[in-house]
Amino acid sequence: MKRLLTLLFLLLALLAFAPAHAVLKIEITQGVEGASPIAIVPFGWQGQGQPPEALHEIVAADLQRSGFFAPLPERDMISRPVDPRQVNFANWRALNVDHLVVGRMAALPDGTFQVQFQLLDVHKGTQLAGYSIRSRLPDLRRTAHQISDIVYKVITGRPGAFDTRIAYITVTGDRKQQKTYRLAVADADGHNERIVFESNRPLMSPDWSPDGKRLAYVSFREGRSEIYIQNILTGEAVKVAGFPGLNSAPAFSPDGRRLAMTLSKDGNPEIYVMDLATKKLARITRNFAIDTEPAWMPDGKALVFTSDRGGSPQIYRVPVGPNGATGPAKRLTYDGNYNARAAVSPDGRRLAMVHREDGRFRIAVLDLKSGRLQILTNNRLDESPSFAPNGSMIIYATEDNYRGVLAAVSVDGRAHQKLSLQTGDVREPVWSPFKRRGH
Repeated sequence: MKRLLTLLFLLLALLAFAPAHAVLKIEITQGVEGASPIAIVPFGWQGQGQPPEALHEIVAADLQRSGFFAPLPERDMISRPVDPRQVNFANWRALNVDHLVVGRMAALPDGTFQVQFQLLDVHKGTQLAGYSIRSRLPDLRRTAHQISDIVYKVITGRPGAFDTRIAYITVTGDRKQQKTYRLAVADADGHNERIVFESNRPLMSPDWSPDGKRLAYVSFREGRSEIYIQNILTGEAVKVAGFPGLNSAPAFSPDGRRLAMTLSKDGNPEIYVMDLATKKLARITRNFAIDTEPAWMPDGKALVFTSDRGGSPQIYRVPVGPNGATGPAKRLTYDGNYNARAAVSPDGRRLAMVHREDGRFRIAVLDLKSGRLQILTNNRLDESPSFAPNGSMIIYATEDNYRGVLAAVSVDGRAHQKLSLQTGDVREPVWSPFKRRGH
């Protein structure tokens, strides 16, 4: 696990938590009261046989998971329009629906598909958005996620994060069997899982590059902790840190040119930053305490990290430049005697972290301006928080029936969901950045 002191002992002892291999099943465990009612009508189909994907189901599931929308069950729909001209707005107002999505998909002679949809305001009887998207068969799920993103942004004013991915570590096997560790990548809804790297040695601490094409992680493939960067498209892996002692907690800078990490090559765990082009190291912290788990602020001019220099694990912030720290570290957390593993929101206004209260480890969010700490979860062992790229949700690792699962919570703590595998455990999730055009 990734909590401060236990992480170090796990690394040094070559131990790791245990995570598995299958589609992540998502269960909404707590919705949001007052979520906006919306209807996603089954898309019309022009082609042979059944449509290859039920796009409306994917869109409805996306919007429901966000916590901001309450999709109308398909069985309650009194009509199935596929074009705005077929919509009787009075009927949908009678169902207390605020917004309506209608659409159609056509198979084209070249094997691709033309997907069209419209987002309608039921109360005003007007169209809010309309798009036509050309898609290939393998990309139809992504097309549905793109539709979800458009609907989410038009209604809420904020970007959607449905067309993104998550990376995580899974482990199968038990004490009597050889464990298999996998670094996996999947769509944000748990589908299309792909194994990036597999090993019978522990893997941990994945982190996305800003372009979404590489993952940094810690591997014990050579018998001790080392940091690798792997291209998830080509599979090429490069070792970037294999110094004596501890090599852990890699974190890409916002521009992708530097990698923060924890090294104990000089005897004590400290924060360093590596220039990835030159491999030059800049030492950031100098303290007799344990300094670990660095995370970048969005402007790339500061790092937050975990340190027990005050007697217990707390979160600190330190300004950084090309050659090291440019000022002293400042303590950020004061609530409780354990705050660790900070993740920074995309806008830099919040920190998510592991907070201990009454012997339980929970996910909490600190508002950096007001200093207010809000506890979002209520489990026994929550860890490894990671923000969605739009800042609306936090994914994290937890336990359910003695198995490692992933969970997600909205930043206001109102919407909760659980992501689990049929077998094995899954841990250490990290949400990808937004996909760049053409990727």
